[in-house]
Amino acid sequence: MGRYLLRRLLQAVFVLWAAYTLSFVVLYLLPGDPAEIMVAGGGEGTDISDAQLAEVRAEWGLDAPPATQYLDRLTDAIRGDLGVSTQTGDQVTAMIADQLPATLQLTLTAATLAVLLGAAVALAGVYTTRPWLRQVLLSLPALGASAPTFWVGLLLIQLVSFRWGLLPAIGDQGWRGLILPAVTLALPTAAVLGQVLAKSLSHTLAEPYVETALAKGAGRARVLLRHAVRNAALPAFTVLGVLVGNLLAGSVVVETVFSRTGVGRITANSVTVQDIPVVQGLVVLGAVAFVLASLAVDLVYPLLDPRVTPGRAVAA
Repeated sequence: MGRYLLRRLLQAVFVLWAAYTLSFVVLYLLPGDPAEIMVAGGGEGTDISDAQLAEVRAEWGLDAPPATQYLDRLTDAIRGDLGVSTQTGDQVTAMIADQLPATLQLTLTAATLAVLLGAAVALAGVYTTRPWLRQVLLSLPALGASAPTFWVGLLLIQLVSFRWGLLPAIGDQGWRGLILPAVTLALPTAAVLGQVLAKSLSHTLAEPYVETALAKGAGRARVLLRHAVRNAALPAFTVLGVLVGNLLAGSVVVETVFSRTGVGRITANSVTVQDIPVVQGLVVLGAVAFVLASLAVDLVYPLLDPRVTPGRAVAA
C-alpha cells in the first residue's frame, strides 16, 4: 500500500509538472509577444512605444532567456507563488483562494445532484418491467447529455425565475441562489453517469449469480440494490473521477450565466483580458483537481470491490 501511494504521488507530481510546463510553453513561448499581450489587456492593439515595451519586459522578467524564465517561474510555483495579475496587481494564489470556496460549493452540490439523479434514472430504467417506460427512462441520459449547459441555464432562468418566480435568477446569496446553477451544472454529468450505470447494470443483471438469487426467491428490487449495484458501480465511479474536471470547466459557463462569483468568473475575465499569470494559475488548479479526484477514485475502489487491491488488476 505504501509503495502504491508513493508511486501515485510521483505520478501526480509528474502530471502537475507537465501541466505547468505545457501552459508555460503555450502562454509565454508560442509566437506573439507576451509583453504586448499584457499591455493590450485583451484589446486589439496598443500605442505603447518600444522603450515602454522594453520596460514591461524587464518588469515581468520577459527579457531573460526562455530557460531562465521557466526555471524562475517554476521555482516560484513550487513555493506557492503563481505570480501577480497583470491587470489588478493582486497575487494569483490569493485571487484563486478567495474565489475557490464559492466554486467548490457549487461543484460539490452539482456532483451530489448528478450522482443522485444519474443513479435514480439508471436504477428505475433497469428495474421496470414495462418496455415503453424502460425505453423512456433510458433515453433521458442521452437527452440530457445533448443539451448545451448555457441553454439549460437560460431555460431554467426563464421558467423557474421569470415565469414562476420560485428562485432567484442571478446572484450567490443563500441556498436558494445555489439551486438553479447546481442543477444546470449537474445535468450533463448526471446524463453520462446514468448512461454508464444503466449499461453496467444491464450487463450485471445478466450474470449467473443474479439468476441464482432470483431462483432462490429474492425479490427483483433486493437483487438490484443489494447485489447488482455494488458490482456495477465501478465503471460509473471511474467516469465520475474524470468528470470532476468537466464540472470545473462547466463552472465557467454557469457562473457567468447566473452572475455568480467564483473561479469560473475569474477564468472568463482573465481569458478576456489575456491575463497570462492568472490563466496559468487556473490551469494548474485544474490539474490539481484532476489529480486529487483520480487519487480518490483509486483509493475508494477496494471499498466497492474487495477483489481490487491498490496497484493490481481485478481478479478474474
